[in-house]
Order: sequence, then C-alpha cells, then structure tokens
Amino acid sequence: MAGASVCESMEEFLKQCERSGDSAYSALRSLLERLEDPSTRINARIFLSDLQKRFASDGASQSCLQTHHFQIQDIYLDQYEGFQKRKKLKMMVIPSIFVPEDWSFTFYEGLNRHPDSTFTEKTVAELGCGYGWISIAVAEKWLPLKVYGLDINPRAHSLSNYCALQGFVEDQFGLGLIARAVEEGISVIKPLGIMIFNIGGRPGQAVCKRLFERRGLCVNKPWQTKVIQAADTDISALVEIEKNSPHRFEFFMGLGGDQPICARTAWAYAKAGGRISHALSVYSCQLRQPNQVKKIFEFLRNGFKDISSSLDLSFEDDSVADEKIPFLAHLANVLKDISFFPYESPAGSRRFRSLIAGFMKTYHHVPITADNVVVFPSRIVAIESALRLLSPRLAIVDEQLSRHLPRQWLTSLNIERTKTVRNVEEEITVIEAPRQSDLMVEMIKKLKPEVVITGIAQFESVTTSAFELLLDITKEIGCRLFLDMSEHFELSSLPTSNGVLKYLAGTPLPSHAAIVCGLLKNKVYSDLEVAFVITEEETMFKTLCKTVELLQGTTAIVSQYYYGCLFHELLSFQLADRHPPAQRNPKQTRASKVNDFSSYTISVLDQAELAIDERENSTLVRMDIDQSFLPIITPVKAAIFESFARQNITEPEIDVARGLRQLISSNYGFPSDSNTEFIFADCPVALFCKWVLCCVHEGGTLCFPTGTSGNYVSAAKFLNAEIVNIPTNSEVGFKLTEQTLTDVLKTLNKPWIYVSGPIVNPTGSVYSNKEINILLSICAKFGARVMLDTSFSGVEFNSKGVDSWNLRATLEKLSSTNPTFCVSLLGGLFFNMLGSGLKFGFLLINQQSVVDIFRSFAGLSKPHNTIKYTVKKLLDLQEQKTGDLLNDVAEQTELLGSRYKQLKQTLECCGWDVLEAQGGVSVVAKPSAYLGKTIKINNSSCTQEIKLNNSNIREVMLKSCGLCINGASWTGIPGYCRFTFGLTDSDFQRALDCITKFKSLVSN
Repeated sequence: MAGASVCESMEEFLKQCERSGDSAYSALRSLLERLEDPSTRINARIFLSDLQKRFASDGASQSCLQTHHFQIQDIYLDQYEGFQKRKKLKMMVIPSIFVPEDWSFTFYEGLNRHPDSTFTEKTVAELGCGYGWISIAVAEKWLPLKVYGLDINPRAHSLSNYCALQGFVEDQFGLGLIARAVEEGISVIKPLGIMIFNIGGRPGQAVCKRLFERRGLCVNKPWQTKVIQAADTDISALVEIEKNSPHRFEFFMGLGGDQPICARTAWAYAKAGGRISHALSVYSCQLRQPNQVKKIFEFLRNGFKDISSSLDLSFEDDSVADEKIPFLAHLANVLKDISFFPYESPAGSRRFRSLIAGFMKTYHHVPITADNVVVFPSRIVAIESALRLLSPRLAIVDEQLSRHLPRQWLTSLNIERTKTVRNVEEEITVIEAPRQSDLMVEMIKKLKPEVVITGIAQFESVTTSAFELLLDITKEIGCRLFLDMSEHFELSSLPTSNGVLKYLAGTPLPSHAAIVCGLLKNKVYSDLEVAFVITEEETMFKTLCKTVELLQGTTAIVSQYYYGCLFHELLSFQLADRHPPAQRNPKQTRASKVNDFSSYTISVLDQAELAIDERENSTLVRMDIDQSFLPIITPVKAAIFESFARQNITEPEIDVARGLRQLISSNYGFPSDSNTEFIFADCPVALFCKWVLCCVHEGGTLCFPTGTSGNYVSAAKFLNAEIVNIPTNSEVGFKLTEQTLTDVLKTLNKPWIYVSGPIVNPTGSVYSNKEINILLSICAKFGARVMLDTSFSGVEFNSKGVDSWNLRATLEKLSSTNPTFCVSLLGGLFFNMLGSGLKFGFLLINQQSVVDIFRSFAGLSKPHNTIKYTVKKLLDLQEQKTGDLLNDVAEQTELLGSRYKQLKQTLECCGWDVLEAQGGVSVVAKPSAYLGKTIKINNSSCTQEIKLNNSNIREVMLKSCGLCINGASWTGIPGYCRFTFGLTDSDFQRALDCITKFKSLVSN
C-alpha cells in the first residue's frame, strides 16, 4: 500500500509539474519544505530517490526537462575531490535558472587555481549563485567558516537585471552589473579579502582588466578558456556600438582561433555559418591599500556617485599609487567631514607648517617649529617676495633661479652704491651668477650685494663646507642670504641628507640667513608646487607673513593638503618622541650692519591693517577677511575631488578660456575677442599686484576710490605705487561719481584707475550699467588705464531695479578715442560659485602694450591643472543654467540677503550707522553711539579703561569680545568699519552676540 501511495503521489507531482514552469517550481518548493521538516524528511528523501530512478537515463532526463519542466543532473567533481571525497553533486534544474554549463564550470576551475588558504576558515559569498552548486562545492572542498550563496530573485536569476543600465561607464560594454558588484563589494569586503569574478571576454581583455584596476584593485587572472557564442544570442547590438565608437569587441573563429576579430567580422562570419567563440576569464582581485580605497568609495556613495566614472586608481608605478591613493582618501575625508574650508593664516596652514617642522625634526634632526616656517605658492614667488620686502639696491641671484624674475631687474645696470637715502621708486638690480660656491664667493666679495639668493651645486651639497662659506662671507659684508635647497630635498622615508640640513642639525640658522625650499618632487603632479621658507629670526618670519598676505593673500589650501598628506604619511608610522632632542651649538652673533628692511617698507607693513594673528584653538569670530565660510556646495566638492581623481586630463578639459569668455560676456557684456588676452594666476590679488607694477613701470598714478579694500591699497603702497585717493561720500554709497572722477583725472598725468564692481568691496554698493559706462567715458577722455575688479561680485541680493552691466557698445565706441585708454577686467570664481578654498584668478586685458608690460613681470604662480579642471567643470555647469549649481548658489545668495538684514538690524539697534548694501558679503558701519565713550577691559593683571575713537574701535572690540572686524584705516572711509557675514551659522550668531555684548560693556 505504501508503494502504491508513493506511486500515486509521484503521478500527482508530475502532473502538477507538467502544467508549466511555474507549477513545477511550486511543486519543487513544496518538496523542499517537506525535506526541511524532520517529521516528513524520510518520506521526502524516498520520494526524491524514486524520482531520480524514474529519469535515470540521459534520454529520460532530457525528456523530463521538456515535458515536466525540471531535470535532475549530476555534476562530477572527481578531479576536484573535496575533504570528504565527494565525487559528484546532484542538482535539480528548472528552466528559470541558468543550467550549469561552460560559464559556471570555468568559474569553478578558476576557483581551484587559488590556494586552499583563500577559502579555508574564511567567510565566502557567491553572487549570482544560480542553483548554488559552486557554493556547495566550495563548502565541500575547503571547509570555509561560512558560505553565502546569493542571487537576485527566488528563482535565481533574471536576465533583465543583467541588461539594465547600472549608471557606470562600463554599461557600454555590458559590464555595468559587474562594475556595480565590484563597488558594492569594496564596501563590505574585509581589507585583505579577495573578490573573484567570472567574466566573458567579449568587451576585450583590456576593458575587463581596467574595470578592476581603475577601482584600486590588484588583478590576477588564474584561469581563462574559450566558449562558443550561443547561436541564439544576437550580437548586432555590439556591431552598432563599434560603428559609433572606436571600441572593438573581441571574438575568435571557433575554439581554436587565437587571433581576435571584431564584432562586425564575427557577425558576418556567423551569418555565413561559421562558429564564433569568446574568451571566458576568471579574475582574482585584491584591494591595493584597502583602507584608503574603502574611504574613497564611501565618499563617492554619499552623494557623489556621478563622479565615480572619473575615478582612476590604476597605476603602473607602485610609488605613484602609494602617493595618490592616500591623498585621495584624505581629500575624501576632508570633503566629507567639513562644510567649509577653515581660515588659515597667511603664513600657511598651521598643521602643514607643523608637519614640515616635524619632518625636519624627525628625519634630519633640525629642531624647528611651525613658527619658523612660512608657506608660499611657489619657490619663485618666495624669492621675488623676499626681494620686494628687502628692496636691495643690488642682489646676486644664481642663474638657475633668476630666469623668472622681472625683466627690469635683470637688465638694470644701476649697481653703484649711493650715500643718499634710497628712493622707493628705484629698481632692484639683479646680477646673475654661477651656482658654484667659490665663484659665488668671489662675486660677493667684489660686488658687495645686499642680498644673495643661490642654490648649491650637486657636487657641493653633501658636506656643510659650501654652505658655511656662504654664511661667513655674507655675514662679513652684512648681506642677507637665501639658500635654495629645493633640488636636494627629498620627500621619502629614506631621504638623503645634504650639507644645509647637516649644518642646521647642529647649529641654529644665523639671523641674516633663510632657507628656501620648493616642493616639486612628488610622483603624481609634477607641476603642483608649494614652497616654504625657514627662518629662525622672529622679525623676518613676521615680515614674510605680512608680505605673502599683501602680495598673494594665502597659498591654495588644497595644495597644502596634498603635500601635508605626504608629510603625514612619512611621519604617521613613527613613534612619538622616540628621538632625543637635538643638541645644537650656541647661537651665533648677529651679522653686523646686515641689510635690513627699509623704513618705508616697515612703515607700510605697520600701517597695513592685516589679518590678526590667530593662535591654535582660538575662539575669535572672524568678520575681517574676504573668505566665505558658508557650506561648500556639492557641485564644488564634486569638481574638486574629480580633478584629483582623474588621470590623463586632456588640454580641452582644462581650457577655461571659452567658459570665462561666456561668463564675462553674459554677466558684464565685456568684449573678449582676439584683441584681448587672458592671464591666469592662483588668485586675483597676485594679478592685481602685477597690474600695479605695470603702473609703476609706466610712471603712472594709481587712483583708488575712497572705500576700497585695505589690503589692495596696502599692497599698492608696498609696491611703491604713487597713489591718489578719489573722494566719495555716503550719499551715493561711497561710489565714484562723474564730477569727482573728472576733478581728479584732470590734475594727473598717466592715471591708472581701480574700480571694484559691479559689487563694491567693502561697502556692498552696486554700480549700475549707466553709472559704469559714464565713468568709463570719462576715463577714456583722459586716457586712463582702468581695472574693473569683479572678483567680489556675483552675489547680488538687494539690487532689484539695478540693471546689469553691458559694456560692449561703450568699450567698442571708446576704443578709438584715446590710444592710451585701456580696460582690464579682473575676476575669480570666489563669489560666482561661492567656492571657498578655490584659489583662481583671471585678468582680461584689451590692449597689447599693457599685455607686454604685464608679461615682463614674470613669476606669477599659475593655477595647477587640477584647479583649471575644477573651474572648467563649474563653468560648464553654470552655462547649462540648470541643475544643483544654480540652485545652490541661489539658496546661498538668499541666505546672505537674510544675514545682511539680521546684521544691519543688530548693528543699528546697538548704535551703529549702517550703509545700505546691495550685494557681497560685507557691510560698513559707523560706531556713532560709541565715540568718546569709555570702556573697561579686564586683563589678567589689571583693568584698563579706554576712551573709544575711530582708530581704536577695532582693537577694543577684539580685546573685549573676541570679534575681529576691519577698522577705518582698512576701509579708507573715515569712521567706518567693515563687517563680513559669510560665516557659519554658529559663528554668525556669535558675531551678533559679540556686537550686543560690546554695547552692554560700553553702557556699563
């Protein structure tokens, strides 16, 4: 009776399976449930045994598949015996699951090429496991800790998922699903884990390999075979891809063919009755620098997936990978963790300077600190800045360092010393000398210069002799020495020392000497430069800091991050304080009668209201600097990261000129045809300073409207420009008017006019199109050279009714009125994109004679290709007039408008007279209610009572409330201070609290 019951049950089971594949799946599912239930398991096993016997022959098995929609199949593992000596696996096949065939067999063969340790006692996951026979076989053979067989639906597979676009560049090759699996695998795999992939080779072996390598995986191919292309697979889609792209797919003629043929040839051959095949490869992949690569992909997953196609972590040179991957991970962490780039001292990021000092101390036993290091954008900028600071009548510079100095210095013959007081307008004379110590010493003895700047020849760099010789002779004649050690400085865990560092390890650097070092020897970006100057004289350190602030602003923070990452990598593995303190000889006596700073230079630096020196962990609120601390918008972060993630960037991808021409034309109507020329630099202030030098060179008079950036005015004074202030008044928002400009220009010969607009920094006023065109007409009448500084524009929040600039018609009309009339347009993307941390400036000049003068002042620190790539990306996004960029900029512009109203209300409630602003990130206000009143400030030792006036209001607010603002000496407007409001939410609130607190302190 039991046998009849089983037979009857068998017939019912087969009838159910016969109906359809879905019915077969349901019947088999019920059978599986009975197998899992202990109470029915024995009968279920008997049933399965009888079912197998019923279809034991190959013919019966194949007939069962056709009739009943399932098949029982044996997979033999004789040659791959597991630990339990299992010979074969029995598999239940249904049509909706891929039948085990060449693909899965090849994959299993590839797994067998791995050592046992790859799987034994490891956690293994198989993606796309189908029936799961490979997962079972792996468990049988290697006894892993756990095995997970995973597939994307209960029936094991759906071809639609394979064909669907996954949003990866590899989609075009049909590898999108693999790319997705790789990136998701990176997030979950253990650092030392292995990912093994089975891939058809139709896209080509190079494409398949690159899929892994560009994602930071080291690739090994343990096994490859060929399989016949399925006859029912149409490859015409691949033919179409080849037709529209340079890519060629890879097929073979039969299984024995060894020469690849393209899809078009394969299609034609198959149509003619030939058999075509393709490679089937097993790739074994392991993460290179796993922790860093994981950080990179974590960053990309969090809102930056669109730029993952630009990521390229494939490197032929391991040393390049060891440098770039940690930096990308560091940059990803920075961009993920910060909402804005923090304020950094003009001397350079304190962290970066501390890392330089740490490297010197750890590797070369030179005990300096961050306060002995000043950072510059480049070596040549550091050298030129030092010369302008010291303004020597005669300087000797070695011939390898002089090539980028101003042409005027290199052609002057004024080498005679005079007993008269030096005129600040007199030029520096630079004499070129060979880089060899004995020849240099002889030159110094004869010419007796005031400054010497030189490197040391390679053959003299090993010992301290040449350096000591130069120190002695320059000290003897009272000459400043700047020694360049760039060529002998190595960023390595095994750096070779040099004579300069050997000397500094044992002896303090004399007060008349400083060390210059340009960082260029990185493995990845050969033209990404940062330089630093080492000085152990406090006065020199402070004056160099002020000089770099006036002439450069600051050094690009991302460049400091890059080299900071390299220094950190070289220091991070070492134990702290393991080395004993360096023992140095007593400090040498100061050189007598050393060439010191001129009284004029000291006067300019002392009078310049520069950034307040901020100590570490300071709680100051900064309303005194031209930097936005608003959140960096996502498109800017994405563009910055992508610029460093890319490799082999092409020239068109960094050509920013076209986008800038479009921006300038649409925003200002400024003509930028073939008669105009772009000049690019790290920042607008560097371009402004070169423009000032052009004015000085021509013997011009530089005219500033009252109410101009204090830093710009101080920089012009530092550069010895003859300056005239054009009166302005509050009734017109401290803007130039037709009458005041005319009254000044008619008294001058060779006038050069600086105008900040459309938004005026610092007042926030806006020049209308009519106003600026009238001013340009007056300038043309007097043949003035004009700079329109747009670098503070782009954020208008209160300018309704003010028409935007359209200068084209006016400039074309005025170009022929006076041959000396020239207009230069200065700008950056600081406000247009609210890209805090981006250092980029451009100058558009519309007269060739001015271009020629400008280019004679070499030494501009040019923006690196990564910056130009970033800028072009943002310009392209802006030109599209859609998407996140414009929305984000609009939101932040609205926020600034709201901030302005809050700040204005608070200031007015606290007794300040506030000038109406229409845009920008700053306002000016007059402390009318406070003048003449007294305030008590409690110091640690005593209480100080101070009477308030226009000259001390800034200092008193700083001491009493910790609020940094710009005073009247900075704004140039008697009595008016400046407040910037592009702060973080918390700092803006603290600023408002400080303003209120100051009122209460004065009232009490």
